[in-house]
Amino acid sequence: MNVRELREMNDKDLLDLLEDQREAMFNLRFQKAFGQLEEENALRRTKRDIAQILTILRERQIAASASAPETNAAPTKKGKK
Repeated sequence: MNVRELREMNDKDLLDLLEDQREAMFNLRFQKAFGQLEEENALRRTKRDIAQILTILRERQIAASASAPETNAAPTKKGKK
């Protein structure tokens, strides 16, 4: 899946996909440990997909918090003159 397709998905779908990818990573690690992993790049692709999903979710979280008004803004400290 490419990033453009991931960005078009809503948060619930991304979280579901994240759970699926984490399960796939778990299974791939077992396959590698037992020497049954046929495609070495599968681990790398799955890890990359997980990172991309987490990045998109974090970007959305930051954008949502930036657009919300800050109510508990701490006063800035002024230095000595």
